[in-house]
Amino acid sequence: MIKISPIDIEKRKNLDIRSGDTICVTQKIVEKDKKTGKPKTRLQDFEGLCLAVKHGKEAGGTLTIRKMASGVGVERIFPIYSPAIEKIEVIKRSKVRRAKLYHIREKATKEVRRQMRNIKEVPEVEEEFDTNTQTKVNDSEESAKADNGTEEKTEEKSE
Repeated sequence: MIKISPIDIEKRKNLDIRSGDTICVTQKIVEKDKKTGKPKTRLQDFEGLCLAVKHGKEAGGTLTIRKMASGVGVERIFPIYSPAIEKIEVIKRSKVRRAKLYHIREKATKEVRRQMRNIKEVPEVEEEFDTNTQTKVNDSEESAKADNGTEEKTEEKSE
C-alpha cells in the first residue's frame, strides 16, 4: 500500500465523534528557535466541547470545538484529516438532543451575565493623608496624637 498522507486515515475514519463530546485535540505547532533559528515542533492541547461535526467522515470533514479560557469563550475549527493534528481523543461522552450545539454560545454568555449580577460591590475605603508630610494617617496614629493632645484637623468629604 502506498502511503500518501503522514496520518493514519483509517484510524481517523473509525473515530466516533459526536456533538456534545468533550474532546482533546493535540496539534503540532512549528516555531523558530530563538537562538539557532531552526524550526522546532511542539505539541499543544485544545480541550473543549464539540459543538458540531460537519461533513462526517469525508475528506473535508471538520470539528468545531469550544472551550472557556480565562472567562472568554474560544472556538476552533479543526479539519479531521489535517496532518497538523497529532491525535484526537474523546474524553467524555454526553447525551445531547441536537446535532449542532450553537445555542451553547448564548447560554454561556447568559450564565456569565447572571454570575456578574450576583457579585456584590465592595465599598471603597477612603485613605486619609497628612497634608504636611504627604503620608497616610492610620487609626493608631490618630489615637496616639489624641493622647498627646496634638490633634490635626482632617477634612472629610461627604457623598
